[in-house]
Amino acid sequence: MPEVNQTKEQLKEEFIKNRGYWSEFWEDVLELDANFFAAYSKFSSIPAKTNALSPKIREFIYIAIDASTTHLYLPGLKLHMENALSLGATRDEIMEVLELTSVLGIHTCTLGVPILIEELRELGRGEEIDKIEYGDYEKKLKETFIKNRGYWSSFWDDMLKLSPEFFECYVDFSSVPWTSGTLEPKVKEFIYIAIDTATTHLHKEGARIHIRNALKHGATKEEIMEIFQCVSVLGMHALTEGGPMLRQLTSEA
Repeated sequence: MPEVNQTKEQLKEEFIKNRGYWSEFWEDVLELDANFFAAYSKFSSIPAKTNALSPKIREFIYIAIDASTTHLYLPGLKLHMENALSLGATRDEIMEVLELTSVLGIHTCTLGVPILIEELRELGRGEEIDKIEYGDYEKKLKETFIKNRGYWSSFWDDMLKLSPEFFECYVDFSSVPWTSGTLEPKVKEFIYIAIDTATTHLHKEGARIHIRNALKHGATKEEIMEIFQCVSVLGMHALTEGGPMLRQLTSEA
């Protein structure tokens, strides 16, 4: 890695210029390895320079990945909420981002239910699935989901068959941001893309569905690429968490 020709103070100023903020958790990284911090600063600043998404929407993306149950990075979550508010976001908008992010737990079912059905059939117990009737109640739930969420995927069919009561509750739960929210549909899909493509989750099928949905709502390839760029910085939390520990341990030695 080439040596940087800037002082630590200059690197800090450049980061603030590009990213629009500074936080104490960067101080330790900068002190431990200014060259690495300079490279990270350049890497993480690309979204702000290309600017396909508005600064406020970028903060929503950061809020979503930090609030995800697969990550829960609280220092970053608080910071990006503060940033979003300073950029004019409302409490309702941020609450909606959190509500959209909260549906991540349903991937237990989208992963597990198909496997359960495959194993039942493998063991010769397919009739337990085949004998389940897909009646008016189930059809109505499917129609409601499509009306509220704007799409359907085949993996919902099996879940609906196995537990229509649970599916009904999920429809109600996941539809709240869509029936009473304030963010435009494209932005809602951006949140789903972010949490599904995060390295802490990598839910391929969900990512594909929500990328398709976002494109149908008018998203550009540049906007979706910028989501990927924002989410790609998630690995830096290895340093924002580990850096302060390392400095403390080595200063005490």
